[in-house]
Parts: sequence; structure tokens; C-alpha cells
Amino acid sequence: VLCRLINSLHPRGQGPVAKIQASAMAFKQMEQISQFLQAAERYGIAATDIFQTVDLWEGKNMACVQRTLMNLGSLAVAKGDGLFVGDPNWFPKKSQENRRVFSEDKLKEGQSVIGLQMGTNRGASQAGMTGYGMPRQIL
Repeated sequence: VLCRLINSLHPRGQGPVAKIQASAMAFKQMEQISQFLQAAERYGIAATDIFQTVDLWEGKNMACVQRTLMNLGSLAVAKGDGLFVGDPNWFPKKSQENRRVFSEDKLKEGQSVIGLQMGTNRGASQAGMTGYGMPRQIL
């Protein structure tokens, strides 16, 4: 199923997994899983986001398998090459570059503004403060 999935994200006849075997032998099934993983990495999934073959085979780390499939879906939607068929809202949206260009006048204008995140010292005074070492006055 995974090999058919990765092949469906490529143009017909150009799928990365050439021979999909439906063997009941454990070795052949694990080999198919590793072929899917190699194809997913070539597709663009980061090596750190790909599960290990034993994670799926033994069913011990299914969350990692799910993360890989979610990343694959997000990447397929983001590519926008028309090969993804399904609801794109199932997958988290990949961030895209949003480059901005400001004029010199706008940049100079921003240098004279004190942002509210930095705070301000207007209205600050030391009235009512006691010196160090003095007991606190509770009224």
C-alpha cells in the first residue's frame, strides 16, 4: 500500500518503486517498506522525519509512522503539481517564504519609533521606595 502511495505521487510510469510485490514472506514485506522509505526521502521528506522499517513492521512506534505519512501528505499538497488527489485540509500547511522589501524612507522611519514591546520609562520614579536593608512597611 505504501509503495502504491508513493508511486501515485509521481507521473504514471515514473514511480520510484518499479516492482511492487505482494509476497507473504516477512523479508519481502520489509524490503517493500524500506523501498517506500527511500522513495519518500528522495521525494523530499527529511531523513529525521522518516520512520524506521521495524517501527511499522513490529508496530512499536506507530506515532513516528503517522508523522512520516503526515509530512508526506503536507509535502505533496505544497508541491501543487496536480498529482495529489484528496482533501488538502487533512494535512498541516507547509510554511512558505513571504519576502518583504521596504524603501529606505520606511526603514529610517522605523528607527525613530520606540516599540511598545520594549516598554517605556515615562512616569517612573522612585517615590515611596525605601533604602536597601530597611524592613518593608505594611500599612
